[in-house]
Amino acid sequence: MGPTRDAMTQVSINVNGKVRKALIESRTLLVHFLREQLNLTGTHIGCDTSQCGACTVLIDGRSAKSCTIFAVQAEGSQIVTIEGLAKDGQLHPLQNGFWEEHGLQCGYCTPGMIMSGVNLLSETPKPSEREIREGLSGNFCRCTGYQHIVNAVQNAAGRR
Repeated sequence: MGPTRDAMTQVSINVNGKVRKALIESRTLLVHFLREQLNLTGTHIGCDTSQCGACTVLIDGRSAKSCTIFAVQAEGSQIVTIEGLAKDGQLHPLQNGFWEEHGLQCGYCTPGMIMSGVNLLSETPKPSEREIREGLSGNFCRCTGYQHIVNAVQNAAGRR
């Protein structure tokens, strides 16, 4: 049996610069709203335990794991997903850094890493290697060994 009308909630969330409205189940996680309602599949689901960081997005300019937040909690917020970073056909500097520094292998963690990195660079424009590693510590990569990811963030910070 599906949800009753009482369990449904209207949300209005600005996602990648566009106000998106939908009637959703109150228990819908933000990651599922983005992927299933808005078809923004760049936000990945990696662990179901909020540890891997593959679902990281920016909420009002701060990185957050979208699998830990109900969509109704994001009501009225500004959300940026990996799909919203490029502007006018130009990659975001961190996206370009991942390209230039070979910061990915399988790519599954990449959107979350980039979104966490964007948050890091907004708070610390010229981070040290240690600050980069700490800033990305909530995101797991199972295949790169992290050095190229660190290099990519340094590239975006203009240090490589």
